[in-house]
Amino acid sequence: MAKNLTQKILQAHLVDGKLVPGEEIAIRIDHTLLQDATGTMAMLEFEALGIPSVRVELAAQYVDHNLLQTDSKNADDHRYLQTACARYGIYFSPPGNGVSHPVHMERFGVPGKTLLGSDSHTPGAAGVSMMGLGAGGLDVAMAMAGRPYHLPCPKVLGVRLTGQLPDWVSAKDVILEMLRRHGVKECVGKVVEYFGPGVKSLSATDRETIGNMGTELGATTTVFPSDENTRFYLEAQGRGNAWIELSADEGARYDEYDEIDLSTVEPLIACPSSPGNVVPVREAAGVKVDQVIIGSSTNSSFRDLMVAAGIFEGRHCHRDVSFHINPGSRQVLENVAQHGGALALLMAGARIHQSGCLGCIGMGQAPGTGQVSLRTFPRNFPGRSGTLDDKVYLCSPETAAAAALKGVITDPRELSKEMPYPRVKEPERYLIDEAGIIAPSEELRKTDIIRGPNIRPLPEMTPMPETLEAEVAIKVGDNISTDTIMPAGNKVLPFRSNIEAISEFVYYQINPGFYRECKEKGSVAVVGGENYGQGSSREHAALAPRYLGVRLKIVKSFARIHKANLCNFGIIPLTFKDPSDFQRFKKGSKVVLPNVRTRIEKGETEIPVMVDGGSVVACLDVSDRQRKHLLAGGALNFVKKELREID
Repeated sequence: MAKNLTQKILQAHLVDGKLVPGEEIAIRIDHTLLQDATGTMAMLEFEALGIPSVRVELAAQYVDHNLLQTDSKNADDHRYLQTACARYGIYFSPPGNGVSHPVHMERFGVPGKTLLGSDSHTPGAAGVSMMGLGAGGLDVAMAMAGRPYHLPCPKVLGVRLTGQLPDWVSAKDVILEMLRRHGVKECVGKVVEYFGPGVKSLSATDRETIGNMGTELGATTTVFPSDENTRFYLEAQGRGNAWIELSADEGARYDEYDEIDLSTVEPLIACPSSPGNVVPVREAAGVKVDQVIIGSSTNSSFRDLMVAAGIFEGRHCHRDVSFHINPGSRQVLENVAQHGGALALLMAGARIHQSGCLGCIGMGQAPGTGQVSLRTFPRNFPGRSGTLDDKVYLCSPETAAAAALKGVITDPRELSKEMPYPRVKEPERYLIDEAGIIAPSEELRKTDIIRGPNIRPLPEMTPMPETLEAEVAIKVGDNISTDTIMPAGNKVLPFRSNIEAISEFVYYQINPGFYRECKEKGSVAVVGGENYGQGSSREHAALAPRYLGVRLKIVKSFARIHKANLCNFGIIPLTFKDPSDFQRFKKGSKVVLPNVRTRIEKGETEIPVMVDGGSVVACLDVSDRQRKHLLAGGALNFVKKELREID
């Protein structure tokens, strides 16, 4: 039977289960990826397993989020990560070397391999036809220990591409077109697989942009075939021997279909404050722009920065625009410099920053009060920039550069009146910079791990009680992101390795007193709407609430990674059987789950919930494995017990 490429990769890595959409499967993981914002806690979790070294083909740790060193916390975390990587056999990419996704693609990406990352944009690995999956840090720590990764078998949305993108339109506009069509939740539980004759017109870094931001569709991951463009990229990186050809079988079927004629795509822009709020740039044209940022994990490649450099050759940015460049990697910046792009950007008034996530995670580059910021980033959730009332738009490098030049949102096709489209030819051989990455060795295995005072042990997690009583501490609406639950930014991120300290910021944007109220109540519940927990893979959005006493979340629907993280930390993820029951709950409602432990043990899927003297039915849609984790008070408790029994 003809298979699509998603089925081929999953089948080759299948450890347990059947490839039936919705059923839980377990797959072997080849590579793991950690970044410092989530990786510090993941490394502590890996250490808690008591394993002497990683048991995965390749493990890498990147420092790309917490780059500001305004006090000792981030620097201490970086030293901890470096020494822990040396001790356990993990590649270490230090601050300034680059964002995890483009660097992993440059130096380690291999077609057909699986990559599990503690970052939701790990699907950017689609650029070299890896199956990149975002997950919570604990799941990545388990994979580093050699355990398979469990997930619901996804459906496959096949997107047939035809034609070729016109001038002034690029890969960012393709993924924005997908978001315009499907929104931020229609692809939950699906892999988006691109195929068709139009694929050959997209470079490897174009595909990375589409795969990376495919996360905003709610998709499990994105897959592209491995073809001559993949080979060209790997050979240019000096790794041509890693290339293999991969594609769907002739006549392969998909669960769902879509089609995009690339020649009809126009410049698009996601308006505040959702990646799914997409309109043609021409409809937003004329809005005054105060800040423009090109780069971060999407649109930070050689091609993207050189397009911007070409637009600004001999020109200067508008006097009212603060213009920033965030290269994806040190290697990208070196190659842009070699080809004259860095000088063109500097003379255009750009501020060229170190390679890292920076403003994308609220680590600097916050816009001013009431200011409009155009960014090539993947997300524009409210307040994510570091400014509470931000007005952040997401767009292509072409649209961003046009706005920086004109001072207002401008359809980049208007620039054709002044200049030819700056076509960029990718180098046949990049300047290759591997010096910054510290490779594991037997000598480094002797390293002593250095822990700063901000690195605290994981809090203890108590098992599930027989009957759970809680009070609703907060009730929220649809599309609540992990940024809202557990904010990022330079004020919060340095506490990622200190759960007690970071828990003070849970739901801080909505209710600054949430921390205090939870501590007073003891056992609390959270009630929410559709697509609860969208966005980042950060497990702190589950771990910190658990520390505060959150044992139950009842919502209309969950985002995939957040739901898995809740199970990992012993928080019951229930969904309303009747969505109208959402109205029965309010802040302060008393909630009781009688005999919930026994019900979970028996495998019951309908859980009675007593609320303010009445009763509703909620659904517990989790696997048998996740039930065991919930009962134990968390996956770490369960796995540590399991490992002790094996030993």
